[in-house]
Amino acid sequence: MNILLTNDDGISSEGLLKLAAVLRSRMNHRVFVIAPDSNRSGVSHALSILHTPAKLTMLGEDTWSCSGNPADCVIVGMLGALPEKPDLLLSGINQGANLGSDLIYSGTAAAARQASLMGIPAIALSLNGSGVFYWDMAASWSADHLEELIAFWGEDTFVNVNIPNNPAGPEGMVKAWPVVKHYKDTMTMMTDRGGSRWCFLEFGQETTIEEAGSDLYTVSRNFVSVSTVYNQPAGDFVRSFTK
Repeated sequence: MNILLTNDDGISSEGLLKLAAVLRSRMNHRVFVIAPDSNRSGVSHALSILHTPAKLTMLGEDTWSCSGNPADCVIVGMLGALPEKPDLLLSGINQGANLGSDLIYSGTAAAARQASLMGIPAIALSLNGSGVFYWDMAASWSADHLEELIAFWGEDTFVNVNIPNNPAGPEGMVKAWPVVKHYKDTMTMMTDRGGSRWCFLEFGQETTIEEAGSDLYTVSRNFVSVSTVYNQPAGDFVRSFTK
């Protein structure tokens, strides 16, 4: 199987490198990597290629950095930059969870959405937590369960996966629906001598209702959450998920 691997954390992200290494060690896969040349977290589905050509720089065998965003990486990979067309898109493994409403902002999710829009199975992979990340566990688990994850994919959808950050590995895998998050962010403004105002975003506490069956509920209990997400406008965000 030909796999295109990308992310939004950038080409040097440990989650990307570990996943590529594990998949390449399995002789039935050819893994192409096209990932942003630096961190693009939070860019959602932004396309730089609409205004500026994407520059690919070869870094190794079947591995390129890209000047664009995650969705750009998918577009160039699908439209001829690779010697063979991908059969599957994997986006990640993201450093930190992409749960519920995070999917609106996530470049990781956007890459999977773009690949699905172009007709191939697409999976966004994220590792929950902060501090020490157990990448070897997450990469091995993802590779071991790849066929099971692909089975969640259907036309006009992508698959969103969140892995608990547990060195011993998760208890299992559960189909879950994305929780609704409320972000209580604030902003600080400063005015410079020329009269321009500088606006600084400060992240606040996230609030959710941790309902049984949601992705947040599932991951917090050491199970991998798997959500099938429809490719529909953000206005239908909550209603469009399968539960």
